[in-house]
Amino acid sequence: MPSTTTTYGTITSAPTPISSRAKHTRRPWPEIFSLSSFSLPFSAGDAKARIMLNVSYFRVNYVIIALTILFLTLLWHPTSMIVFLITFVFWWFLYLFNDNPIVVFNKTVDDNVVLGALSFATVLLLVLTHVGVNVLVGLIIAVVVIGVHAAFRGTEELGFPDEEEENGLLSVVGSQPLRPTSGYNRI
Repeated sequence: MPSTTTTYGTITSAPTPISSRAKHTRRPWPEIFSLSSFSLPFSAGDAKARIMLNVSYFRVNYVIIALTILFLTLLWHPTSMIVFLITFVFWWFLYLFNDNPIVVFNKTVDDNVVLGALSFATVLLLVLTHVGVNVLVGLIIAVVVIGVHAAFRGTEELGFPDEEEENGLLSVVGSQPLRPTSGYNRI
């Protein structure tokens, strides 16, 4: 029969799997702007892979950057700024600083759904205040800034758990040879 007393250093509950929210947390700003981590991508495929990994890793930081750029495009439109600040309160509580998953009708809502719904609501409400061009320009600038940052920021030290297994010794042993093993090459 197991003991009912606990001692320091023991875990009394069963471990839970890592949620999708744990992968999409706000990262420290010095990590995102570390100058030593920037380098030129080797190819377009490398740039695409960097963009995919960086957008996944720095998702919340990139959302904050995009919202800041969008806010700056609204500086001379006070009604739109008020609408934006109201929607930003929802961003704040539902996505940016919410550590718990959102539950609606006893079902957990995925972070991507929350991100999409908040993005759609923000753009729709701002367009209804007659600043559609400003919103479009702001979103284009945000996509360019985030895309350039994600393409030039290296992904070597991001620390994805699956990435370390894929890039280890097994990837070298199980990979295809660089040179063909049979046949002749033209000179």
